[in-house]
Amino acid sequence: MATDAGTEIPRFPAGFLWGVSTSAHQIEGAAAQREPSVWDVFTAEPGRVKDGSTAAVACDHYHRYPEDVALLAGLGVDAYRFSVSWPRVNSPGGLDFYDRLVDELCAAGVRPVPTLFHWDLPASLDWLERDTAARFADYVTVVAERLGDRVGKWITLNEPAEHTLLGHAIGAHAPGGRLLFDALPVAHHQLLAHGLAVRALRAAGATDVGIANSHGPTWPASGEPADVEAAGFYDVLLNRLFAEPVILGAYPDGMGELMPGDAQEDLKIIAEPVDWYGVNYYAPSLVGAPGGGDGEYGGLALPAELPFSVREIEGRPVTDFGWPVVPEGLTELLTGFRDRYGDRLPPVVITENGCSYDGVDDQERIAYLDAHVRALHRAVEAGVDVRGYFVWSLMDNFEWAEGYARRFGLVHVDYATLERTPKSSYHWFRELLRAQR
Repeated sequence: MATDAGTEIPRFPAGFLWGVSTSAHQIEGAAAQREPSVWDVFTAEPGRVKDGSTAAVACDHYHRYPEDVALLAGLGVDAYRFSVSWPRVNSPGGLDFYDRLVDELCAAGVRPVPTLFHWDLPASLDWLERDTAARFADYVTVVAERLGDRVGKWITLNEPAEHTLLGHAIGAHAPGGRLLFDALPVAHHQLLAHGLAVRALRAAGATDVGIANSHGPTWPASGEPADVEAAGFYDVLLNRLFAEPVILGAYPDGMGELMPGDAQEDLKIIAEPVDWYGVNYYAPSLVGAPGGGDGEYGGLALPAELPFSVREIEGRPVTDFGWPVVPEGLTELLTGFRDRYGDRLPPVVITENGCSYDGVDDQERIAYLDAHVRALHRAVEAGVDVRGYFVWSLMDNFEWAEGYARRFGLVHVDYATLERTPKSSYHWFRELLRAQR
C-alpha cells in the first residue's frame, strides 16, 4: 500500500473534529434489557449470519461503558459517535443507559455524537410502512428532550442506502427482504424519517444536525456504452438517490416518480436544511453491464437480474473483507460532490472510514488510515469544506451478517473474556491527534 507513513501528516484547520464511531447493536449486548429488533429476528434464523452468532452479548458495552469511555479518553478523541437503540429506548429504563453514557462522556471531556438510527429497527415496525417515519420522529423527540441539554451534535440516520439494498432488496441483512426495486419505498420512508427527525430536533433546540450517508466513486468497467450506462444507473441508486433529496430537495433522473405517496410534498420535509453532511467512505465501485464480474457487492452476492454488475478493482491491495484499498477515491468523491453540488453542499464530516484486519500489531490498518487521512487533507486543500473525521471503529464488534469474523477496531476484543486490548493503530491514532494539536 502506497502511503507517506513516516512523514508528518499535514495539519487540518483549527476546530477540526476527530473521533471514532460505533453502533448500538454491534457493541451493546444486553439484549434482554430491550425489546427485539429486526436484527434479533434475522440472526435467530439459521444461515443468516456466517458464523451463526448473534449480538446478544456482543462487546457488552452496556455494562462495560465506563471502561470504553476510559479508552476514548486515553485515545484523545474530541468526539464519540455512537448510536441510540430505538428498541432499547422503547423498553423500561432504556433511556437511562444513554443518560449514564452521555454523563460519562462529558465527564471525560469527550463530545457525545448520537446517531438515532443505525439499522436496528424495532421488530414491530417496517420501513415499507409510511407510518414508521412518523413513529421515528416521535422517538427522536423523546431522546432529544432527555439528552439535548448535553448533546449538541446529532445524526439522524446511518447509511439508508445499505439498509435499503442489503436489508430489503437482496436479503443479505435484516430484515431479509428480497424485493429488488420494490424496496424503493424503504428508501423514501427513511429519507422522510430523516426530514421529520430534523424538524423534531430543531423543535427540541438542536442547532448541529446531519445525516451519515455512505458514498464512493462509481467507475465504469470500460468506455463501452453498456458499461457506462450501467455505472451511471448504479451511481444514481447508491449515491445520488440518497444525497440529492437531502442536498437539493429533488430525486435524480425521475426517481421521484417511483416513490410512494406525494413525493414532491415529502421532499419539502426531506430537504429540511442540515448543518453538515456526513459521508461514510470505504471504497469506489467498478461497475459494468449485467453478466460480468463476480456478482457481489461488498462481498455479498447480488441477484443476477439487477441491471448492473460490480467488478473487482484489480491491482489494489484488499482488506481482510476483500474490499479494495483506494485512498484517492476519498479525494475524488469529495471534490466530485463539491463540483456537482456547489454552494448547495453543506460542510462535510467523514462519519466513517476504516478497514478490517486481524491482529493487535495491525500495521496494515495504520497504513490504511494514514493514507486516507492524507487523501482527506488533499480534499481540504482542493477547497472542500471538511469539518471532521471519525474512524470506524473504536473496537472490534459484531459485523452484521459476517458475525465476529471481521475486525474493524482500534481496540481488540477477546470475545471469550471481553478483555479490551488497544492495538498498534490505537496508539498511532493517539499520536496523530497529539500532533494535530
